Amino acid sequence: MLFFELLVEHFPSFMDAMWQTVQITLFSLLFGLILGVVFGLMKVSNNKVLQSLSNVYIWLIRGTPLLVQIYFVYFGIPMATGLKLTEWQAGVITMSLNAGAYIAEIVRGGIESIDKGQMEAARSLGLPYNKSMSKVVLPQALRIMLPSMINQFIITLKDTSLLSIIGVRELTMNGKIITANNMETIRMWSIVALYYLVVISILTIIANKVELRVSKSSR
Repeated sequence: MLFFELLVEHFPSFMDAMWQTVQITLFSLLFGLILGVVFGLMKVSNNKVLQSLSNVYIWLIRGTPLLVQIYFVYFGIPMATGLKLTEWQAGVITMSLNAGAYIAEIVRGGIESIDKGQMEAARSLGLPYNKSMSKVVLPQALRIMLPSMINQFIITLKDTSLLSIIGVRELTMNGKIITANNMETIRMWSIVALYYLVVISILTIIANKVELRVSKSSR
């Protein structure tokens, strides 16, 4: 079967799989961003307990392979708690925890790159720590963090391919299923790669436009 014929024949199933991939990526990054900001702020705080909690979370996630984390969440949590998770839920939880640890380091690096005098000046004007951080430091740090955030977005999207190991029908799993049925290995994996290239290219263009707009508005 020709490449184009395969592409047309399986277009609907790949659209569904692509939507699953994008959906998991967006949810994971949303929750990962919340975790990353919280733990990033904890890491730069003066509270030793909060620093320690942040360090342990980042150490555990960054020190273990994503595939092991997927297995742990999908199989380990139900066995330990009795709480049943669908493949999709386990995938989003794992990807969120993973992205959160890396985003926390991005947030920490962005905050620490801002001159400490900015925080001191805000505090001297009578602003409390929280407002000084949210109104003065974080807006400046955002410009520095944004390229790394965009990179993490792309990494998370590509990492969703590992969720095929627990049966989530994203792009890679869809390719596996179709290949098992028609044995068109080379053509089918070329199609899978094409879909990843298309969606990542589109999202990269959008992300770069957002970065450019943020850079211009902050001048």
